[in-house]
Amino acid sequence: MELGKRERQIMEAVYRLGRASVAEVRAELPDAPSYSAVRGMMRFLEEKGLLRHVQDGVRYAYLPTVAPSKARKSAMQRLVHTFFGGSAREAVAALIEDSKLEKGDLDRLQDLIEQARKEGR
Repeated sequence: MELGKRERQIMEAVYRLGRASVAEVRAELPDAPSYSAVRGMMRFLEEKGLLRHVQDGVRYAYLPTVAPSKARKSAMQRLVHTFFGGSAREAVAALIEDSKLEKGDLDRLQDLIEQARKEGR
């Protein structure tokens, strides 16, 4: 599902916080719009099925409905498709070339590559 920039920022804030009120999300947003605008966007995200709310005293607390791992996978697929023509190889190469990876990071990547080879991926 495609999200606008502000919707992505809201979802990122809710994932970071785990459970958040409108005010808490608003505090996380750069150049935050009004409280009512954030509340409206969060309701819209709830209608899209990405958030749900629970009563928390006199306010609502919002929680993501999609597990972070599933959201990451979906976001990564969109990123690879959009910027790398669907090539995971090119995406990984760009990350490696443009990042300062520590030995532990490189070891972890090597382990993942070896595991993928064993599984025939």
